[in-house]
Amino acid sequence: MRFPWQKKREFFTAEETQQLVAAIQKAEQRTSGEVRLFIESKCRFMDAVDRAKEIFIQLSMDKTDLRNATLIYIAIDDKQAAVIGDEGIHQKVGQEYWKAEVSKMLQQFRAAKLVDGICVAITDLGEALQLHFPYNSDTDKNELPDEIIFGR
Repeated sequence: MRFPWQKKREFFTAEETQQLVAAIQKAEQRTSGEVRLFIESKCRFMDAVDRAKEIFIQLSMDKTDLRNATLIYIAIDDKQAAVIGDEGIHQKVGQEYWKAEVSKMLQQFRAAKLVDGICVAITDLGEALQLHFPYNSDTDKNELPDEIIFGR
């Protein structure tokens, strides 16, 4: 329970938040795929991938028409991250792709470049989605919101 005097934690400045949302929107411009970003303080699971899978289902990300939604999950205080995708995109890129994206992100995080690391991952996801699920002006719609989801 949150008391009125407890301020909700801000993970990013307004400018950084806008930068991240703009990166998501740009990544989705040339693909029917979806990119979402979920940030929280601590991972409630030992494994960030398990937590990301739980969030993926909670956010109904498994309901896109082509099963091509992707999720970047970050637990800031626990220094954990995961990048996952639904079965449509997963079948195209494979497990090593997700691991490589997390590795690149964590490398940026260690250099104190949190927002830059996330933006690189968003851009990479957009490129993979564009390759396998190109934009089609007749059928494409934004199936999932672009804003960042903040947990606890």
